[in-house]
Amino acid sequence: MTGGNKSDKVNMKTLAKELNLSTATISKALRDSYDISPETKLKVMEAARRLNYVPNAYASSLRKQSSNTIAIIIPEIADSFFSQAINGIESVIAPKKYHALIYLTHDSYEREASMFNDLASGRVDGLIMSIASSTHDTGHIKTLQETGIPIVFFDRVCEDITADKIVTDDYASAYNATVHLLQAGCKNISLVTISGYPSILSAREQGYRQALNDNGFKAQDTGIVTCSNKYTDENVGMIKAHLTTVKPDGIIATVEQLATATYLACDELKLQIPCDVKVVCFTNQITAAILNPPLTTVLQPAYEMGKQAAEILFGRLSGRLNEPDQELVMPSQLIARASTAS
Repeated sequence: MTGGNKSDKVNMKTLAKELNLSTATISKALRDSYDISPETKLKVMEAARRLNYVPNAYASSLRKQSSNTIAIIIPEIADSFFSQAINGIESVIAPKKYHALIYLTHDSYEREASMFNDLASGRVDGLIMSIASSTHDTGHIKTLQETGIPIVFFDRVCEDITADKIVTDDYASAYNATVHLLQAGCKNISLVTISGYPSILSAREQGYRQALNDNGFKAQDTGIVTCSNKYTDENVGMIKAHLTTVKPDGIIATVEQLATATYLACDELKLQIPCDVKVVCFTNQITAAILNPPLTTVLQPAYEMGKQAAEILFGRLSGRLNEPDQELVMPSQLIARASTAS
């Protein structure tokens, strides 16, 4: 393509194809973004003039107008981690007179993707999100990002998207939890997890496997139970079946909902915690200390993660934060209680 006329529909995709660049790069160059080189900006502006590119005035005006609203997309609200993270986010946005729209995906990729149609219309200025466990395609997120709306991920992040990310040390936390059980006398430790794609799940599994290998135990696939990502009785049944066949003496549950399922499975089988099986769970639930027995937990800095995510987002919105996208790792803490007592 060497020129344009009034009948041509020249948009950012046209410019991207002409210059062999991504539409995200074209969008950033047209907005004079800090992370695009002057040479690339010049190429884009020259091509825009040559091809008679005219920005969508309506969309541009929406982007320039502040809605004083941000979106928060999370898998669920019942999980203590996410409710505490929202409190952290609110501690930053409330003093700035911003509002939050909270979207719940219920860990469904389809629900998550459908939500993004609302977000590109100028309804929100920015997005903080933790992806659904079933999200296998991130095209909907990349499309929104190309409109110039800043996105900050926390906890469950997209590895294939360049953006600000707030995470915790999932590999090290699972490693330490496994070592804790070994030190408590366990010799047959199982990992109870959920199906899905988020990096936190693979990191926790890798930490578990490595800790076993480093301490003279061979990690077996039969020691891993993959449950549903929903709150269902089916999970209790799966854990009961595992307890009666593999007979682990230690369990690490990777998400909060599986703590309840594990306790119920043990209760129905008349197994005593910690005498018959010791249990550790990744959870921020405040009732962990009053369960019977009190639950040993991997406590994530949920409030601080939410607060940091909001601060970074507002840094992007205000233009104060001009550094390249960053990934912050905030350490979790193992809280030992009676469920792993020797």
